[in-house]
Amino acid sequence: MARHYSTRDFFRQMPNELLARYFHGKVGCEGLDFSATVKAQQDEQFDAWLSVAELHRNAMETEFREVFELSCDKGFRAILDEAAWHLQEDLFAHTAFVEKLAVLPSHYERALVTYLDHNAFWKGAFRFWHADTLSYWRKRKHLPHVAARVDAASITALADKIRTYFHHTEGRGKNCVVEPFRRGDLDYFFAYPEDYSQQSVEWVDGTFDRRPHNPAFEVVFVYSQKEGSLDLNFRGSNKAMEPLQAMFATAILNLSKLPPDPKDKRVYDLGPLGQKSFQFTPTIGSGIEKVLVKKLRLSSRITQGDRLTVEADATHNANAVYDLLDEIGKSVPLNQYNVTQVDLTAYVADGDKPAKAVSFRISHPNSCSLKYDELDLKLRDMLEASGIEPKEPEQLATTATPTPTTVGA
Repeated sequence: MARHYSTRDFFRQMPNELLARYFHGKVGCEGLDFSATVKAQQDEQFDAWLSVAELHRNAMETEFREVFELSCDKGFRAILDEAAWHLQEDLFAHTAFVEKLAVLPSHYERALVTYLDHNAFWKGAFRFWHADTLSYWRKRKHLPHVAARVDAASITALADKIRTYFHHTEGRGKNCVVEPFRRGDLDYFFAYPEDYSQQSVEWVDGTFDRRPHNPAFEVVFVYSQKEGSLDLNFRGSNKAMEPLQAMFATAILNLSKLPPDPKDKRVYDLGPLGQKSFQFTPTIGSGIEKVLVKKLRLSSRITQGDRLTVEADATHNANAVYDLLDEIGKSVPLNQYNVTQVDLTAYVADGDKPAKAVSFRISHPNSCSLKYDELDLKLRDMLEASGIEPKEPEQLATTATPTPTTVGA
């Protein structure tokens, strides 16, 4: 479920002593009183906040929103990952930091304490959290297992290549900056080329107007020396994917050119998911309570392009999709169809909290909407343990059933 920010709710989530520390010494905030030991003056506090000059209030709201975004499980994990890098040479300090945050009663307090007391961790943690929210990554394998270069010259070289490419091909990217971070055994590189000029509708000092500005767009690289792989996230033309991979290979890996990448021929075997009798196999300790099939797309093996989509509410009947499929099977020869797409909802427990519903999609041949954060990795492990993972064509041939299996049987 999406989280929505409001300043009033943000104040309510934070203890007065932390808010008082944040506002101490802030220009224009002298009228805010957070000295009460209980939140008996919330309305008065919020009214005083609204009286702060807009220029100062806008700057602080930007910081509040960042703290809000990291006040969740993913944000806390990102904070811990960035702290581990900063404190890798001081085990005692790292242990003390983790224990300091662990005893706090909420992620809101953990995020604000980090912002106030350990601000050196903040930028990297926010970048990691943001990367964990991105979807549709493009992976490149078969890279040599060499260390990523993070010296100033290499970073500048990558920025220059990205800037030159987009300025030449699309007329944007006049400027570019690249920020490197280390997370465990992965190297993250966040690139921010200049985008086309835009006009945004804004309120400026009480006046409603359009204001031109030059935003940045984003390119994110995640390199694994151990795997010899590069994950790339870029919301733009697919034509730019391979050139961006080549820029990374030459500037950061010091290669003369991008190595060839044999086409990924792995295929999801979705056939078993068309069977009512199929059972998922969650890994031990994953917290996955159940997985429901919400939608099936069937593609004809006889007539190319013919498809059937079967969707049902499985909330109260786990077999709702299959019951509907049985009805369709009375008039349609389902043995002439293959399962080519499945929509699933998994319910994952997290301590004493209600199980979280996570919806995702698997499509033939090898597409999956799951990301690579901690929760989605658990779901990927479950798919593998259940036999639903991409396999090479020869593997499928070896494990295939000798005779066709009827969908829905």
